[in-house]
Amino acid sequence: MRTLGRLLLLLAVGTAGGRGAPRDTLACSQGLACRLLDTDVLCGMELPGLGRGLALTRLRLKPALRCTEPTACSPCLEVRLRLALPPGTGEPRRPAPSGIPGAEDSDEGGRWSPMDGAASSQHNVTGLLLLSGHAYASSRCVAVEVRAPLAPALPGRSVGWVTFRCFEAPLGSELHVTAYINSHGPRRLSQWQRVPDCSWPAAQAAVPQCQVPRMEVSPGPKEVVVQVQGAAAGHSYTLRLYHNQSHGAVGSGRAVTASGPMNYSLPADEVLPCLCLQVWPETQDPPRATLCPFSHDAEAWERLWARSQLVLHAEGQALTCSLSAPCDLPAELVPCWQPEPTGICQALPGLQQPAVGQGPQEFGGLRPHPNLCVQVWSGGQVRLTQCLRDGALPGRADDLLLLAHGGNTSLCALERGVCTPLASFARTGAGRPGLLEQELQRDVVAGQCRQIWHPENGTGVALWACPLHKYLRTRWALAWMGVLLGATCLLLLLLLKKEDVKGWLKSLRADYGSEGPLRGRRALLVHAAEPVAERAACALTAALRPLGLAVAAAPGGGSGVAAWGPLPWLHAQHQRALRDGDTVILLLSPAAVAAARWWDTGARAVPGAGGAFSTPGPRHGPGPDDVPTIAPCEAFAAALSCTVPALAAGNGRYVVARLEALVPAVPPALQAAPAFALPSEMGGFLRALAGPGQRRGRWPEPYVAAVAEGLRRALGE
Repeated sequence: MRTLGRLLLLLAVGTAGGRGAPRDTLACSQGLACRLLDTDVLCGMELPGLGRGLALTRLRLKPALRCTEPTACSPCLEVRLRLALPPGTGEPRRPAPSGIPGAEDSDEGGRWSPMDGAASSQHNVTGLLLLSGHAYASSRCVAVEVRAPLAPALPGRSVGWVTFRCFEAPLGSELHVTAYINSHGPRRLSQWQRVPDCSWPAAQAAVPQCQVPRMEVSPGPKEVVVQVQGAAAGHSYTLRLYHNQSHGAVGSGRAVTASGPMNYSLPADEVLPCLCLQVWPETQDPPRATLCPFSHDAEAWERLWARSQLVLHAEGQALTCSLSAPCDLPAELVPCWQPEPTGICQALPGLQQPAVGQGPQEFGGLRPHPNLCVQVWSGGQVRLTQCLRDGALPGRADDLLLLAHGGNTSLCALERGVCTPLASFARTGAGRPGLLEQELQRDVVAGQCRQIWHPENGTGVALWACPLHKYLRTRWALAWMGVLLGATCLLLLLLLKKEDVKGWLKSLRADYGSEGPLRGRRALLVHAAEPVAERAACALTAALRPLGLAVAAAPGGGSGVAAWGPLPWLHAQHQRALRDGDTVILLLSPAAVAAARWWDTGARAVPGAGGAFSTPGPRHGPGPDDVPTIAPCEAFAAALSCTVPALAAGNGRYVVARLEALVPAVPPALQAAPAFALPSEMGGFLRALAGPGQRRGRWPEPYVAAVAEGLRRALGE
């Protein structure tokens, strides 16, 4: 016992009085007394044997939690040792008190777990335990003293259990625990144990590192906001966005690390059905919360189909296709037959297959043809269509597709979504006229038709593409003969009516030639400054220009008015028309009629721009030298100062055109000039513009109708 006292003194000196973490606990089974001497002693020492004492028979390690609060725990390992008395253990001698701390039965070195009354009155066997826990980056050793009663029946049998709680270690790490006792019997037991990670249910709710934050998704019109909530304070976590596919995630996705609640914004055009969110704490083998919130989003599916692409490849005698998309597509690949680019694509029965992954897929046994297409069906709709349309492939666009079921020699023609039996197809002409059943069957048997699909087991359908031009009947020759006969009769009729035809052609050449009937002539169109007159003037100017007539409208004039001023420009144009023999067209509208009536009443002034009138004088008829004073801002009134005297003198070529829907009659001051009601008298109006040198009679209707129609549209009739 003197050696044990020295050993306890060594432990006390080696640990420098460190009593360790008070959170460690020690428990003994009934009949044993035990106490913690120190919870942080110097590791690596070996205890000398003290003779036949207690022996170690079993070591058990169990995961446990050490908690300061219900949600603030740390993982650890609980150590449980079973002790026994070796056979032949003698009666111990009771040592005298040595005064060494921890060696006597005092509470100085720890607290004893009490024995029951019977055990405490008997002689005891004392043993010193050293427990060590070694992790990758740390280690800790604990000293425990155990006392067991010595009874004749106990040697060789178990005396009870000692439970130490506990050795802390990081989540998912491995801990090497060794138990050593100072005895000549079995003195050492050791065991490796892995500390559970966050997959341990008890740790998920209690260990802060294992508490996974919550995610909430808030979609918007332009962006989607991912809210991360419930993160443990002081612990970092990672948010990852990735595309989930059956063959694995595309790339590493996008990862963001944070240490508290956060909002992450994602553009709406990046949202796809396979976009998933994953969050986990920054620990070893952490639990992960995964959320795929857009798998049923209709807009995300439409966006996915818009980014998907179908590509066909004709490699030798095989047809392959590649469907590329950012996500897996629950779809079927359906080959179809489309003779016309804008027509219906008829699905080929029994050839559809599911779309698998992103790689190329081959339609085994299907030979390429220019009319072959592949459609992608999903949800009962055609999402994508791609056709070969390769002129280098064997076959023609007008080939007829024939179908035969396995084990059956009857053929049917596949057109317009219906497979018609060949006998009915040739007799009724449901597809193309002139097809003969016997010729089709003979060419299929002889190999003249190209087989584009052959079933491997002989029980499916077989497809042939037959050239259509081989089966047209010779009655096309009769049709061509009929066309030639009709052309011959027409030429003969033209020869019999040679003179009449010549006259008709001359008339067309004269009337519809490239040169207009009014080519080389000019006209000055004078109208009042009001909206209806301006619209009519623009319509007449535009309609008369194709006839070859150069028209200058007043008010108007373009750059000439800007350079000269309205009245000087108008008088200059009027003088030019009188000098060169041009036609002056007076367009009568309600405002123009009001101005002309002042001449009839002998007025000395006409309405000005401001709407004021001067007092009229005595009534008299206008003469060549009687020129009333007019407001200079009214072009039509200013034109009357030149026109009325010239009409009275019989000078110039004047034509009056009144808008019959607005002006019922021509004012007396202008009755000296020929007048026409437009648009009903458009023919006479055009002949007056042409002058006496033109051919008399009726003008060609296209010109009259075109000018009249333009004027009607301008007036809104």
